[in-house]
Amino acid sequence: MVLSMPKVRITETVLRDAGQSLIATRLPYAKFEGCLELLDKAGYYSLECWGGATFDTCLRFLGEDPWQRLREIKKRVKNTKLQMLLRGQNLLGYKHYPDDVVRKFVELSVKNGIDIIRIFDALNDLRNLEVSVKETVRHGGDAQVTVSYTTSPVHTLENYAKMMKQIEEMGATSICVKDMAGIMSPKECYDLVKAIKENCKLPLHLHTHSTTGLAFMTYLKGVEAGADCIDTAISCLSGGTSQPATETLVFALEQFGYETGINYPLLKEINDYFRPIQEEYVKSGLLDPKVMMTETDALNYQIPGGMLSNLISQLKQLNAMDKFPDVLAETPRVREDLGYPPLVTPTSQMVGVQAANNVLAGERYKNVTKEVTAYLRGEYGLPPGKVSEDLIQKVLGGEKPYTGRFAETLGDGFEKGKAEIGEKARGDEDVLSYIVFPQVYEKFAGEREEKERNRVRYSIVKA
Repeated sequence: MVLSMPKVRITETVLRDAGQSLIATRLPYAKFEGCLELLDKAGYYSLECWGGATFDTCLRFLGEDPWQRLREIKKRVKNTKLQMLLRGQNLLGYKHYPDDVVRKFVELSVKNGIDIIRIFDALNDLRNLEVSVKETVRHGGDAQVTVSYTTSPVHTLENYAKMMKQIEEMGATSICVKDMAGIMSPKECYDLVKAIKENCKLPLHLHTHSTTGLAFMTYLKGVEAGADCIDTAISCLSGGTSQPATETLVFALEQFGYETGINYPLLKEINDYFRPIQEEYVKSGLLDPKVMMTETDALNYQIPGGMLSNLISQLKQLNAMDKFPDVLAETPRVREDLGYPPLVTPTSQMVGVQAANNVLAGERYKNVTKEVTAYLRGEYGLPPGKVSEDLIQKVLGGEKPYTGRFAETLGDGFEKGKAEIGEKARGDEDVLSYIVFPQVYEKFAGEREEKERNRVRYSIVKA
């Protein structure tokens, strides 16, 4: 009797999270278009190619319509599932949006080519995922509900396993553990995956970063415990704050007897394609060698790579890099005051900026950001742990934090946005771009019109 080999699926992140982590998502479609067919033939389970910061960056910096970008990718990727990252009720922005906007965004994401929507909430407040999960399933997509991994007195193995069971009952079609800071140790991963698989029947995906140097070991122990899929990045854009290398893990897993379905020789061709791009970004300075380094400080401060680079940038602009150690030390204290939120967008920015404010002002919470104020009001959901009563009193006074699902207070928003943007929108996709990033979209739409007028003028002159 021939025993079948255990299978491990591979999700390639080079088109989204690898670029977001290393080069601030500045990867135009034109630079990777020529590799899409190779990526499609390599045998990946999915290509993470949209969502996260790509939407904002396309409009703000690259002069690209993110919806058109997705459609172009879909035209060339025929056999591999396309995957995106969605921040639940925050969509791809930094605040909660009305339910009708969330439904429309999910519907059009699937319609334009997305197969898997990885849905998470920064606070792991499952109420903020319900609408997008139901809508994803309704339109035939894979609703991959995701738990943002962190450690704290309130984030226990038992609580994570219980949460995954609730996610299964919510109607998710797959689940993911998202370790955005690369802090999950091999032992923690093994124990967590084992506990989840004992309580939940859904396919389990693992996502981590190489920030602390743990990722390769963490993935191997996760697979050993029963994880079904791991996220990796092609080697020249792997490591540091990105994911661990695809080639290395496929090589190791297959030696251990796992079947990955990957056409290994094609990985070299893919890496050869992206290597000149990587070298170009190194020369331009956009790929800073610092983000490629192992940062074990993250094990103490739990600061994801993107948050770390933002803090450095903020302090450099203020000529205050000498305060960097103090800001690092203040970050976990702010996080504790806020009830131990996982440090992932938007809470990572929220905690980091507030920690910097506290240090630079020489007084804790002398200047409280509007985002932290909204958080304390309950506009982002229920914090995982107890928030400092003194901080609530200082910021809100007698106002009581809202404990319901905040989106229910927002009313409808799609038709209102459609009326506001008017003829500048060429379809419902543009309306959504405007609702999520109003000022950025209006600037993009104006520049798009100007480019098209210039093309017409050029063609007339040439004729």
